[in-house]
Formats: sequence, C-alpha cells, structure tokens
Amino acid sequence: MTGQRVDFGRRVLVLRRRRFAVRLDRRPVVVCAVLVLAAAGTAVLALMTGSYQIGPGQVISALTGGETGLVHDIVVEWRLPRVAAALVFGAALGVSGAVFQSMLRNPLADPGIIGFSQGSYTGALVVILVVDGTYAQLVGGAVLGGMATAVVVYLLAHRRGVQGFRLITVGIGLSAMLDSLNTWLILKADLEVAMAAAAWGAGSLNGVSWDQVVLGGSCIIVLLLLAGVLSRPMRQLELGDDAAASQGVRVPSVRLALIVVGVALTATVTAASGPIAFISLVAPQIARRLARTAGITLAPAAFVGALLCLAADYIAQHIAPTPLPVGIITVVLGGGYLGRLLFTEVRRRI
Repeated sequence: MTGQRVDFGRRVLVLRRRRFAVRLDRRPVVVCAVLVLAAAGTAVLALMTGSYQIGPGQVISALTGGETGLVHDIVVEWRLPRVAAALVFGAALGVSGAVFQSMLRNPLADPGIIGFSQGSYTGALVVILVVDGTYAQLVGGAVLGGMATAVVVYLLAHRRGVQGFRLITVGIGLSAMLDSLNTWLILKADLEVAMAAAAWGAGSLNGVSWDQVVLGGSCIIVLLLLAGVLSRPMRQLELGDDAAASQGVRVPSVRLALIVVGVALTATVTAASGPIAFISLVAPQIARRLARTAGITLAPAAFVGALLCLAADYIAQHIAPTPLPVGIITVVLGGGYLGRLLFTEVRRRI
C-alpha cells in the first residue's frame, strides 16, 4: 500500500534528493557527531598544552590565520602536524580493525594480533636498516611486508576455506616469529640506527612532519574511500560466505580487496609512526557498543579510533610523569581491554 510508513525498529533519518534516497540510523549519526566534537575539543587542548602554554583563543586565531610569529609557529608548524597525524592515523587504524573484525566475524581480528602490523613493521625496518629510505620508500616496504605476511597467513590458514579462528591462530604464531625477526634485525644493526629503530618501533608520533601527514593522509583518504565502497559487501560477508554469494557478492574478490585495504591502512600508519598497537582492536568494538548497531560500521570505528589515538598521545605527552611513545599508552589501555574481552568470551562459553 502506498503512503504507509515502514517501521525499521529504530529511528532513522531519510535524506531525499529527487529520485534518490538514503536511509541513515539516527543513533550512529548522533554518536559520530559527538565523537567529532570530542576529538575537536581534545585537539584544541593538545594544541594549547606544552612547555609554552597558549590560550584557546590564540589557538583558534592561529588556525584561522589571525596569529603570526611565535604563536603561529608553535601551533601550526610544531604541534598541529602531531595532532593531525594522531587523528588521521587513528581513523585509519580504526577502519582497518573494523574491516578485519567484520570480515572474519571475530572481535579478536586485530592486524596487530594476526601479524599484519608486525609484517608491515618488518618491511619498514628492512628499508630503514638497509637503505635508510624516505617516507615513500618506508610506505612501500611496509605495504610489501604486510601483504607478504597476509599471503602467508592466508595460505597457512586455508583449508576448505578460510575460517576466522584458524586465521587468527596462524596469525598469532606468525606474529611471534616476526617479533623475533625484528629483534634480531635491530640487534645486528649499528648502535645509533638500532636505537632509533627500537624507539620508532614502540609507536611514536614524535618525528611526524607535515610531509608525512600530507602523503600518508592522502593515501589514507583514498583507502578510506575504497573501504566505504566495500562496506556493503563487507556487511553481507558477516552473514557467511554462502549467504553473501547468494546475494550476488563475489566472495573471493571482495575478501581479497578488503585484505588489501586493511593491510594498506595499517602499513601506511606503521611507516610513519611505527606500530601503534590495539587501536585497531578496541575502536571497532567501542564504536559498535556506542552506536548499538547489529554489526561493525566503518564511520563510528574511524571516529573512535581518531579520538583514542589523539587522547592516548595527549596522555603520553602531558599527563605521564615523563613523555612516552603513544604506543606504550595504547598497549596499556588495549591490553586491559583484551584481557576483559578474553575473560568475557571464556565466561560465555562455559
């Protein structure tokens, strides 16, 4: 019957333009808006805080071009690249985790746990130790390392199809092997290079420049757009391979594309800042609980990841007794969350 309203079971926003209409769940939209405001407030706080304190009015004036001299240099040239990197890299890690957790239908499917982050770190580490390459070369090495690791994990886990639990188990074993390889590479390097590589491997935004933010951010934006294009078939894969195939999804092609996008997102971040652990694990699950969606959605995961990475870096730089790499804070927070997640899963299975 025409003129009737369809009850979707929850409040929705319908955007219409001529013959096209888009239906959006209201709660995820509100959650994303709140996360954006929280991230903006945290960003202003990070730009204000440091050895040279700056007021919020001066920060906003510097961002809009109203300040010159020392205040402009501190805000725009020194602090803003770090804040922008935390936001962009956190969003990339959040989406990467969402892709793997949705595709494998497992909340433990984190690129760091299943070895893809370690593979990217190995590739970038080889570039650092062998050729002392540029950021573009680091990105290439990290992507190749991550993709090689993904291929090995996929082949070892493939037995009458790829199951999420088997892939995670194989990834954990390969991750431990790559950690040992990375340690051996650092021990064999010259002392100064080894110390720099070890500090970078803890996950740090200290050396991030505008060049890395622009180049890495451009790559990440393209990858996020590709992830958005793949979001619908990704959600269909959550129903199972057979159900997705019956709806017209080319399962092998879509899964391969998702793996490439997820690994490339992780590798781009790793090349700039080293492996920042656990953002990919925590952000999608927090986003799903905040948005109360049936599955994992990309936009809330991206905003949660951006906020988590920026907040962790602020804690590492301004609240900790001494400035720390952001990766140490994310390991502490994410490790606690991982323990809680494992405890909950065990209790549910007993």
